This record gives sequence, structure tokens and C-alpha cells, in this order.
Amino acid sequence: MRRKTNVSFGPGAASLILIVVILSMSVLGMLALMNARNDNRLSSRSIAVVEAGYALNEQAERTLATLDGVLYTCAAVSDSDETYLEAIRGLLPVGMLMDGRIVRWEETDELRTLNCAVEVLPLGEGERLSWREHRLSAVTEEVWN
Repeated sequence: MRRKTNVSFGPGAASLILIVVILSMSVLGMLALMNARNDNRLSSRSIAVVEAGYALNEQAERTLATLDGVLYTCAAVSDSDETYLEAIRGLLPVGMLMDGRIVRWEETDELRTLNCAVEVLPLGEGERLSWREHRLSAVTEEVWN
């Protein structure tokens, strides 16, 4: 015959299980809060990086508009393509270099460099220039640390 034993847990066991559950839920809540805070920091840094890239792009577009004004002025006073290119070389804005028909310049901030290049189209065509290079390079270690 089998003997029946009664196993009973007292009120202390239920309290112990309740304490373990509460501690576990507290740790999970704390981890969720830390994860949300880190996600917020990462999002803020990402926003700063994207805004800086767009600021460089805006700066490049403003420089391009200045160059387009120079091309418009040179086209008005030139009668041939050779005189047009010579007039452009003489009136290039500061920081721009011209090699053949390609005009290059850089836009920089502390951590990023935007290399730009446009081709000057021949005199008499509808458009005066076209993009050839628009390359952003960045130092990422400083941005993310």
C-alpha cells in the first residue's frame, strides 16, 4: 500500500514566488527603459548626421547657383566656345578649379566632405552645365562615439 504524504507550502512560499515575479518584472521594465533611452540617443545622432549632410548639399547647390550665374555672364559676352571657357576660368568663384570643361570644388564641415564636379556644356546648348560628381565622405568614428 502506498503512503500518501501531504506536501503543503506555507504562506512564506507564496510570498517568495511573488517577490521573484516582482523582481523579474522590475528588471524587464528597467531593460526596456534603457533600450528606449539608447534608441532615442541613436535617433538623435542619426538626425544630426542627416541634417549635416543636407546642409552640405544645400551649400553645394548654392555654390552651383553662383557658378551658373558666372556661366550666364560669360555666355552673354562670348562669341565662341574658346572665349567662353577662357571667360569662365577668369571669373571662377574662390575654391573652384577648372580642368578642361570640368569644374571641381569641395564643401566641408568638421567631419564630412562633399566633392562636387560639373561639366560646362558647349556654348549655345540649352543647359549650361551638368553634374559629374556629387560624393559625400565622412569620418564616422567621431560622429557615433
